Amino acid sequence: MKLSAKARYAVRILLDLAAHDADGPVRTADISQRTGVTARFIEQILKPLKKSGLVRSTRGAAGGYALAEKPEDVSLARVIRTIEGGLSLTRCCENPALCTRSADCRTHRAWLRVTRVMEAELEGISLRALLDDEGGHHAEACAT
Repeated sequence: MKLSAKARYAVRILLDLAAHDADGPVRTADISQRTGVTARFIEQILKPLKKSGLVRSTRGAAGGYALAEKPEDVSLARVIRTIEGGLSLTRCCENPALCTRSADCRTHRAWLRVTRVMEAELEGISLRALLDDEGGHHAEACAT
């Protein structure tokens, strides 16, 4: 399974909002400059984040976006679910009725087990944990 650029950038954007929370609402242009994500793509990503209650917006000259919850209350699982619609490796993990072979499938339980482990790990990682991770810069870290 690969995360989409949209999901990865959503986490990057939310981390930026969390890091600059004390500054008040953050403008899209500022987020773009710091994250390297285009302002246009940021706007697309912010729509579902705002709809889900992860982000709030303020209009006006001093307006912009802010994290709507504490960073410690926002898990990576929640962000990915918001952007991707789910965390399951296969459609049958979300709904076995979608697959006519799920009752007899020898691999279904394996996919379900891996999905549950991945989901538990992503639930256990909050934006706060990422912010507190010595800047999050490690040699093995993904650059995108």
